[in-house]
Amino acid sequence: MVDTNNSIVREQIRRQLSNIGNLPSVPQIITEVSQLLDSDRTSATDLCKVISQDQGIVAKILAVANSPLYGLPRRVSTIEFAVVIIGFEHIRNILVALSLVEAFKSKNSPNWDQNAYWIHSLLTATAAKRIADDLHYPKSGEVFTAGLLHDLGLVIINRHMNKDFKKIIELVDNEQMRYYNAEETVLGYTHEDIGGFLLERWNFPPYITEAVLFHHTPSLAEKGKILASLIHLADYMTQRLGIGAFGWDNNFVFDENIINILGFGSLEYLEKFIYSYESLFKSHLESINL
Repeated sequence: MVDTNNSIVREQIRRQLSNIGNLPSVPQIITEVSQLLDSDRTSATDLCKVISQDQGIVAKILAVANSPLYGLPRRVSTIEFAVVIIGFEHIRNILVALSLVEAFKSKNSPNWDQNAYWIHSLLTATAAKRIADDLHYPKSGEVFTAGLLHDLGLVIINRHMNKDFKKIIELVDNEQMRYYNAEETVLGYTHEDIGGFLLERWNFPPYITEAVLFHHTPSLAEKGKILASLIHLADYMTQRLGIGAFGWDNNFVFDENIINILGFGSLEYLEKFIYSYESLFKSHLESINL
């Protein structure tokens, strides 16, 4: 999205979403947990009581904690242990992202596989966090949040703009157009723009908003260039390795500028780096399927 068009695109999205009466707001559990974590008196028990009210979220937190890519040294079987071993701040990041994914989830249809979307989003998030840790990026918890939410705009198109969603599918099927280009043709903007708009409206930090907004073109980001590049790389790796790939990313266009942004030095070195994660990706997928 070109800078000079930012305000025009945001206004287009605002008008489109303002006509959607049942667009979910930020889940209440995020507000409750944020209030708890702002208090120095909050214990792990206090936090667990709130989180345990939503067993769907509990199951997803445990799935994250037990992913080989997340990197915890032992299996986590309870939410109490997850809070202790992951830590309050990382739990906040995980909870915010998971709650939004849960609030906006769509039903399966011939053109939408919710489970494939969840697996891809979780793999992208955990892989991006692991890469961030391996590259010594200091805010890997926020990388996870951005990774899990990077394709949130797709759910909005499918769930709340379904006529346009079907038109996009038709363009892809009938004219062999990339999904990304079909979105621009039908909507005038992309799922990146929708995700960025929503995160900005919900007062997410600018670098997380930018990472979602530019996850297909990370070199265009300003405040979140490294973060966007980490998400882009993890997203690309799901396609390159054929593990946890999502159909909407078919014909993924790789932004080679991230080679320098992330300090890889050469495409050859990056290729070796990508394939060094293959076994971890496979193990992650097996743990999720279990």
